[in-house]
Amino acid sequence: MWLGAGAAVPRGVTDIGGEHKGLLGRDDMVAAIDACALKARLSQPGELALIDVREHGQFGEGHLFFAVSLPYSRFELGLPTLVPNPAVDLVLCDGDDGVAERAARRAAALGYRRVRALQGGVAAWRSAGYTLYAGVNVPSKAFGELIEQTHATPHITAEALQAMRAADANCVILDGRPMVEYRKMSIPGGICCPNGELALRVADLVPDPRATIIVNCAGRTRSIIGAQTLIDLGIPNPVYALENGTQGWSLAGLQLERNAERQHRREVGADIGFLHARAQALAAEHGVPFVAAAEANRWCSDGARTTYLIDVRTAEEVAERAVDGFMHAPGGQLIQATDQWIGVRGARVLLADDEEVRAPVVAAWLRQLGHEACVLAGGLAAARRLRWPQPRWPAPPPLATISPAAAVTATRRGGLRIIDVRAGTRFRQGHIAEANWSIRPRLAVTPGDASTPIALVAEEPGIAALAGIELADLGCAEVCALDGDEAAWRAAGFHIVKSGDVPADADMIDFLFFTARRHEGDANAARQYLAWETGLVGQLDAQERAAFRIRSA
Repeated sequence: MWLGAGAAVPRGVTDIGGEHKGLLGRDDMVAAIDACALKARLSQPGELALIDVREHGQFGEGHLFFAVSLPYSRFELGLPTLVPNPAVDLVLCDGDDGVAERAARRAAALGYRRVRALQGGVAAWRSAGYTLYAGVNVPSKAFGELIEQTHATPHITAEALQAMRAADANCVILDGRPMVEYRKMSIPGGICCPNGELALRVADLVPDPRATIIVNCAGRTRSIIGAQTLIDLGIPNPVYALENGTQGWSLAGLQLERNAERQHRREVGADIGFLHARAQALAAEHGVPFVAAAEANRWCSDGARTTYLIDVRTAEEVAERAVDGFMHAPGGQLIQATDQWIGVRGARVLLADDEEVRAPVVAAWLRQLGHEACVLAGGLAAARRLRWPQPRWPAPPPLATISPAAAVTATRRGGLRIIDVRAGTRFRQGHIAEANWSIRPRLAVTPGDASTPIALVAEEPGIAALAGIELADLGCAEVCALDGDEAAWRAAGFHIVKSGDVPADADMIDFLFFTARRHEGDANAARQYLAWETGLVGQLDAQERAAFRIRSA
């Protein structure tokens, strides 16, 4: 059962370990853990989910190294996937503004039984003498820098690569990012081959063993990981990471290519047996276990452990033939942004593909990242012979809708308020003139407004539903969702306006300006970003560095 606003919260939220408790303003209590106790807990065995419930921009300005971002605006939508076991120890952190406690109530309503909030939020963490990290995907980014330091991964500057191209040298540029990023901007002549596909496709893309291979991304991490993947596989070609990726190319005054479509072929022409053996050897070097499907299936019923089932194939392959129970994460992106899929430290991570070439290589990287990664023996063919447990999580009840025409009439009569809960950047690009922008943790209703019906503008029904729960909790009597899109709103009589500075930058807690402007021609932003990446290793303390299991070169 979904427990919405005002519903009684189960008494499963208890004090774990004797830390401080705080009253939430109702009858329910949420356990609190202080910064020092949390720091110690991060070094202890056992599973732990550390979730930062602030919005994306707030998280990116400074967060705990091991924290996983799940904004409160979509908390209940993302929690079951990020933290699929409701029995796990779950710690929530915020900006000491009560949002973590609100999220704890929502988690308890979903059945999570061991929930705590970081006392004093991220400010208390800093006050205790611990580091807050800017940016996103920080563990993966720091890991990439450590790999380059440990293995002395060869790199090439943009100027040197341009000289090679001008001299018509025998070189191939492989872009380790997904196609959607590659299309936006790429190195001229580069071919899209996401890092997770390299082990399977490099022989087809670069059949000449004398050709020099350069791997690039937008910055540093995927360039380093992609190049080191090929080196670790033992291919005979000279391999280099493009220093600073497309940003370094632009900073060198060189032109990027836009809307390129070059990519690897779907079919594999190389000897799969050889590729399989090479990937198996690399996996063995890093202690990657291969687990029988029946055993992995039993893992999923183990309430004491968390097991992630991840299909690392391409999106096109998954769309054609998915396996129920497995979530999709392209292998290269899983290494680059592990915290987007894995929210529990110490969990088991089971990877699968069709040919057992990609999954073993990705698992080898994840084990070095500190995860208990393994590979499904027999691949997805084995997985398809079993039925996998299908956890069923309640969805938030959808809001009733109001048509654009009815909304126009009600608004003009003063009988309807419109609140736009889309991204702040989307609101700036175009919104209904009468609408105000807000976001779930900032929703507020004055006593005089509580009786006025509210129509929410959202691009996802689930986001509107969660905002509706919040508004009902604030005492709003009637909340609905506005139907249609901008064209329908305009046709019904609404005026659509743009606002370059509303919401103000300071209010756009859902947007991280720090990382966004580097791809908009802002050279200073690009330099700042690259300096941030290279500076991460120097910020790590002994505990954070010990989380990685990097083999010496």
